[in-house]
Amino acid sequence: MAKKKETTVEERLRALYDLQLIDSRIDEIRNVRGELPLEVRDLEDEVAGLNTRLERLESSLESIDHQITDKKNLIEESKALIKKYSEQQKNVRNNREYNSLTKEVEFQELEIQLAEKHIKEFKAQIEQKKEVISETKDRLKERQKHLKHKKGELDAILAETEKEEKALIEKSDDYKSNIEERLVKAYTRIRENVKNGLAVVPVERGASGGSFFTIPPQIQMEIASRKKIITDEHSGRILVDPALADEQKEKMEKLFASLA
Repeated sequence: MAKKKETTVEERLRALYDLQLIDSRIDEIRNVRGELPLEVRDLEDEVAGLNTRLERLESSLESIDHQITDKKNLIEESKALIKKYSEQQKNVRNNREYNSLTKEVEFQELEIQLAEKHIKEFKAQIEQKKEVISETKDRLKERQKHLKHKKGELDAILAETEKEEKALIEKSDDYKSNIEERLVKAYTRIRENVKNGLAVVPVERGASGGSFFTIPPQIQMEIASRKKIITDEHSGRILVDPALADEQKEKMEKLFASLA
């Protein structure tokens, strides 16, 4: 593997600040999207769940319809048996046979009553389920409409920023490949542990960028000399002087304009 050419501390500081500006621009693009991708995913899950619920409810309706048909068939069978037993009673030879057939008739009449009771209960269940199905369909329609709107928003933002984000990610990787691995690791670690992902910041009004802790004048002079990499003792951020920061911002703004 080719050895990276030796660079000065100033060159490393410039490269690190450039990398920070690129990554901060990627963060800005992703912040514009905000919670939209998560909202879209949640809505997609909700719509899928409502569709599954509808399928279960409609399948349940079919099952109840089959049960009603079974009970109606049972009623017809019982009526046929009652007719049969009633005919047989006309030809009995003794009271025992007559009483036995009477009990069979009574049993079939009870079967009919029970089947009719079940049919009534099933029909009540159907009405209840139809109401739930209607409510679920309304909810599904509303959620689908909301999902379409949110996806439209997300697609519009992606259409505007996807190309730029992809180009910036490639640039970020390019810059990292030209910076010492130990510095990239330090940069990444700091970036993960600080607010807003700012690992490299300029000195602003005598303090570390985004901080209220004043940096002693002697340290500020060392930062401005660009002879060594200095970190803020409070936040751990790498510090650069304002002049270097302004020069790199101007340079990177031209780059961003060309990628947008």
